[in-house]
Formats: sequence, structure tokens, C-alpha cells
Amino acid sequence: MGKNLLFVLLFCGLLLSIKITMNVGDKSVKASLSTDYNYETNLKQDIFSLMMAYPEHIVDIEVVDNSIVYFSLKSGGKILYDNNQSDKMTNPDLKSMMEQRYILHSIDKLMPQEYNPGRIRVYPLLKEIYGANQYEIEKNLSGVKVGSNFHRFNDNNNGANHLKSAISELNTLAEKNPRLWAYIYPIGGAYNFRYIAKTSRLSPHAFGIAIDLASSKDDYWQWASRTAGEKRIRNYPKEIVDVMERNHFVWGGKWGQFDILHFEYRPEIIMKAMYFSNETKDVWFENLPASNMAVSELICLIEDRLQNFVVPN
Repeated sequence: MGKNLLFVLLFCGLLLSIKITMNVGDKSVKASLSTDYNYETNLKQDIFSLMMAYPEHIVDIEVVDNSIVYFSLKSGGKILYDNNQSDKMTNPDLKSMMEQRYILHSIDKLMPQEYNPGRIRVYPLLKEIYGANQYEIEKNLSGVKVGSNFHRFNDNNNGANHLKSAISELNTLAEKNPRLWAYIYPIGGAYNFRYIAKTSRLSPHAFGIAIDLASSKDDYWQWASRTAGEKRIRNYPKEIVDVMERNHFVWGGKWGQFDILHFEYRPEIIMKAMYFSNETKDVWFENLPASNMAVSELICLIEDRLQNFVVPN
């Protein structure tokens, strides 16, 4: 541990460039649901993932009274990391949004009912990035050709570009493997300014950051039994999921409250899954590619801002 702390000081003081291997390997959902939770380590991993995911929108972090962390936004606003509330769906904070780690390996059965990484959304963050209201959101949309039609998707934070890339890859795969066409088309929809059924919360479709591919009667947890949903999961092409995840989309098929046709542009959730596991490390950034200047500068920023941090009671 002492050598690693010395490395941090040297590294951040002199911006030394060294090679640290990034390990993405398979992670189990058991680890993602682990109760072994280190607050400060997760805080730093969350800050890293969020700032890497939204570099033009989250510009700094501020620590008040050595224990209260705010994310500073380009607009001048701030978002509290931990509001210490128990109701994660109606009053979520960034800590709750990031708490469950998404898994990147393939699955052949449904996730536990309580495992839903990405279903918690912090609306002040979404409004900062994609638009504060319907008018602003629609100004940020652009048409993405999906099959023979154009679907509107949010251009901000490279969302539409990542969707274009994903659709291009999927079409290429389907040309080689015609079985995939039926899982992709017809598209169920992308932008739609609406609320989640039976709630007062905006759907991610309302921000133009979600797309539904071809649907089945067994795709949604409120339509289908878990037995039917699990059968659909087992048959769902891994190639489609891999392409979407590479382009920073989480898959609703990896939620316990499954939504198999649903893919949602959530780079912060994918980045935490990609860069961090639940394995105990001497230092939180041990697996990061620190030879990358943007990564090294962000590590140093986090270490500097949190040098006197005390875990809140």
C-alpha cells in the first residue's frame, strides 16, 4: 500500500506516464450485488466514470466540509453526489445511480429482481446534457437512418454518432447472419417525449437517448412471466448486445425488471463496468490506462480534490 501511495504522489505531482493494464474481464452479478461497499473507493470510481463519460458537461468537483461532494457543471450548476435519501427511484442521487455495476459478459438467464443498473436516472444530469425541456431536447435531436426510416436521437455527448455507428455494425452483421434481422427490425422507436407508465418520471426516450429494437411479447417484465423472459434472453443474439455495449448503450435485458428490446445510451454506466471491478485493489485506479494523458490528469484531479475527504456518517 505504501508504494502505491508514493506512486500516486509522484504520478500526480510530475504527471509521470507509466503503463497500467486495463482489465475488462468477465464480472459476476454476484459481485455487482455485493454488500462489501467501500464508500471512498466507489466515490472516486464514480467521479472518474462520470467525468470520462461527460467531459464537456461535468467540469470539476467540489468538496464541502470535507465530506459533501458536488459535481460542477458547465452551465454553472451543481449536482450533489449523495443526498442520503432512501427512496432511490423518486429522489435519486448520483451515488444511487452508479451503485450497481453493469456486467459486460453475456448472460443466459434473468438477473435477480433487484439488479437493475441504469434504471435509476438523475434528471438534473440528463437535463444538463440533453435538454432541460421538450423544446431544448428537440433542438438537440438529429435524424439517424435505421433501416429505411430516420429516427430522431440526441446529438449531444456524441449520442447520435454512437447510434449511427451501432446501426452500421448491426447491419453488417445481419448481412452475414440473416437470423439477426428479425431481432433488429422493425424498430420499436427512439425519441418520444413521454413519461414512464404509471409514474411522473420522464422516459429516457423523452431525452432522445434510448432506442427499442424489434419487440416480442416476452420482452418486458410487465408483459411476460420471468420464465418467458428468460427463454427470450437465452435466444437473444449476443452479437447485438456486444455491438450496442461497445457504443455505450446498456441493455434492458440485463435488468431484473427486464426490458429486452430496450437499449439506452448511458456511457457512465458502461465506463464503470469497463474500467472497474469489485475486486479489492490497493489503490482505486490500479487498472486504469494511466499512460493516457486524459486519464492521468483526471486521476490527479480526483486525488487532489479528495485529499482531505472524510466518509460521511
